[in-house]
Amino acid sequence: MTENTYSTVTPEIKNLAALCSENSSINPELYARYEVKRGLRDINGRGVLAGLTEIAEVRSYIMVDSEMIPCEGKLFYRGLDIEDIVHGFISDERFGFEETTYLLLFGRLPTVKELEDFNKLLGHYRSLPTGFVRDIIMKAPSHDMMNTLARSVLTLYSYDDSADDVSIPNVLRQCLQLIALFPQLSVYGYQAYKHYHDGQSLFIHAPLPELSTAENILRLLRPDSKYTELEARILDLALVLHADHGGGNNSTFTTHVVSSSGTDTYSTVAASLGSLKGPKHGGANIKVVQMFEDMKENVKDWKDDEEIKAYLSALLNKEAFDKAGLIYGMGHAVYSISDPRARIFKRFVKKLSVEKGLDDEFGLYAAVERLAPEVIAKERRIYKGVSANVDFYSGFVYRMLELPLQLYTPIFAIARISGWSAHRIEELINAGKIIRPAYKNVAKYKEYVSLSERI
Repeated sequence: MTENTYSTVTPEIKNLAALCSENSSINPELYARYEVKRGLRDINGRGVLAGLTEIAEVRSYIMVDSEMIPCEGKLFYRGLDIEDIVHGFISDERFGFEETTYLLLFGRLPTVKELEDFNKLLGHYRSLPTGFVRDIIMKAPSHDMMNTLARSVLTLYSYDDSADDVSIPNVLRQCLQLIALFPQLSVYGYQAYKHYHDGQSLFIHAPLPELSTAENILRLLRPDSKYTELEARILDLALVLHADHGGGNNSTFTTHVVSSSGTDTYSTVAASLGSLKGPKHGGANIKVVQMFEDMKENVKDWKDDEEIKAYLSALLNKEAFDKAGLIYGMGHAVYSISDPRARIFKRFVKKLSVEKGLDDEFGLYAAVERLAPEVIAKERRIYKGVSANVDFYSGFVYRMLELPLQLYTPIFAIARISGWSAHRIEELINAGKIIRPAYKNVAKYKEYVSLSERI
């Protein structure tokens, strides 16, 4: 097998990288001296106010006499409590992602007729351009589906005769098409990779316009296109819970930043995908699943609290799993007492675990959720409470649904494209200055030295 020189890091590159590191390292003390809010968050976890939005709100504390008092986490879409939204469509025994998408985009819940028309519109847009699967998705498939998804989005620009038109009607049309197409782009990319790299059978199922987004994902992915109603409804719930999380999360803020430059929808969404791909953002649930696989091998009695706590302590002390010193799925940048998405998810995860015969494993997850805050409080100095976040249970759900690891983050993207679309439109409607925060230069001034005199 010939070496891929394109991907080779040569000794010369290593030397140049060392030079980069030597001359790009900033003294950490300077961040405190100049009161720089690293990550645009202060020491108490509050975000630096960078904009206004009416789309979603993340609430983790209340103000009492000018003091921040932590509270149970709340998530609101367009002013509606996510728990009420979920209760509404679950109690009616219908799918909720399309309705949630309508709410995020248009600011209110649809009527029966409006939801019916909206579903038909999304169904109409589920068709990819002729030859796109053969000419784009099947060519040079990437091992990372987020890369494949971003490439497909950028390529769709070439199929759009009005790609650069940033008028609201045209942007809305583009966003609706991307919302409808993300399941196909993600699953087809995975099928191509599995075929060309793993030598497995290739099958490309066509979506059905009358099915929900969650149902179509399972239909496209499985060889026999079969799934249970509970499987589809829990995947639908996952999409609803991931659809938006306020304007300040990394990928949605990217949407605002890139949209503020006036660029096209495809470039904006590709940039947001690049942000979501990062393991600190969209890839966290993969780490949760991998951590639990290691835990199941090393914890002999899943009902022994002391043995579980010993493993969690080893995680924090960089003695177990990937030795990163983290308990994945625990803690959140905003929530402290609880993440409402994890709280909602947990109620339905137990039902699926019983259907799949994995209720003992669910018990292990529940035990870790209960014990981890105690272990973290003992081992770490923390400024706020720690609770399970949505990634803690979502990876377990996806594994029970037999979704491949490669699709965990794309599933997140399939949901979050609804929120990105709403935020892009909001940014364009309220168009102001290009977003450009300040960075203070702390380099010392130097005298120029001519080339012949440099040592």
